[in-house]
Amino acid sequence: MQKNMLHTRIGKTAAATILAISLLGTTANLNDAYAAPAISVLLDDVPMKFDAAPLIDKGVTYVPFRTVGEALGISITWNSKAQTVKAIGKVKGQATEVLLQVGSTTATVNGEKVKLAAPPVQREGRVLIPLSSFSSQFGVNVGWNQSTRTVSLVSPQREMHLRAFYALQSYKEIDLVPSMNSVAFGWSRIDREGQFTLQGDEYQIPAAAGDVTPQSIVADAAKQSIKPYLMVYSLDGNGELTKVLSDSSMRQKSIEGITAAIAENGFGGVVLDFEGLGFKLDAVEQQKLLNNYVKQLKDSLPKDIALSLAVPPLNSAYKGYDYKTLALLADDIIIMAYQYNPVGTKSQVPEPNSLVDQAIQLALNAGVSKQKLLLGISLNSETSSSIDDKLGLAKRYDLKGAAFWRLGLFRTYNNQMEDAVNASVIKE
Repeated sequence: MQKNMLHTRIGKTAAATILAISLLGTTANLNDAYAAPAISVLLDDVPMKFDAAPLIDKGVTYVPFRTVGEALGISITWNSKAQTVKAIGKVKGQATEVLLQVGSTTATVNGEKVKLAAPPVQREGRVLIPLSSFSSQFGVNVGWNQSTRTVSLVSPQREMHLRAFYALQSYKEIDLVPSMNSVAFGWSRIDREGQFTLQGDEYQIPAAAGDVTPQSIVADAAKQSIKPYLMVYSLDGNGELTKVLSDSSMRQKSIEGITAAIAENGFGGVVLDFEGLGFKLDAVEQQKLLNNYVKQLKDSLPKDIALSLAVPPLNSAYKGYDYKTLALLADDIIIMAYQYNPVGTKSQVPEPNSLVDQAIQLALNAGVSKQKLLLGISLNSETSSSIDDKLGLAKRYDLKGAAFWRLGLFRTYNNQMEDAVNASVIKE
């Protein structure tokens, strides 16, 4: 992790090395001396890949900006005639516009003149901008590690849709519900006999605690414009889920149970967490069965009831999920990008960033719109030092948001987990 150097090494070392960024993505024929030794760039502790290698020239470090700008959610416009660059982003929710001109050490930030450490330059078809000055306008923390030749960037806090799963063990953290945009209540499942139930051994509607009832918890969330979802869990461990999906009578009965539970308890949506498909049986056939079930459920739900699906990542062993079709049917998709660590691994061992990154890219490449994709994050795996890596990836790809399993784990590490999440993202 590079966090410890972000605030302590931005002094003499960063001042001696002016960081800069390239606006254009084209490849230039640069002097070989500029390319070696290699420079790495981390954004929220996850390496960035560029179409051209970062380089240093006369003490100035350059990295391709288009990749960085997109990852930071910054809109870039290049005016070749005026030789100016306009960058528009947000800092703490407020729009910020930066105008820079090639050769000038003066930038215009929201209409006011600001002095730059070095002027933007144009070199072999590239416009280069001093990163240390420019990024500070957008709240990006910049660090430089001379020994490893690593640029470290920490993205600013960003608004996004935040969802948490509320399991039976989450009652003590009920005060955290207002920090979410939506909450999925894990109170139901399709059991091993193929029956939808709110009274299962693992998933059940909780008992009332005095005046606090399950219905009052759901109603209170809705009153605060926090959409309450009913989570329906099922597992195909021994083919029981496949049996339900394959049998028209069982499908219809489970869908009737779901729609009745939504109406009776005041839910505003449903999250299907159907796991284990496509592991033992034919993946294509399993995909068809699930697609048909989701379509039947969608047609049975009232128009104002949202439909969400929690699905395993495409780089898992479970291939029974047609991402493209499911994304068209559902209002959003939660990609459960976790459980990559070997079975038996102790909790609080962070999921590999590279596999989470790959899972996001695979989902997007499969046809899931980023506006519909939520990154599922298991708080049981992450630490207060690793959670912003995962949230940083959600920000990097401009996803709809993040979905946390589960709300009851937010208070781990003496509230450090909660603080780390709040430092990285806030609900939209």
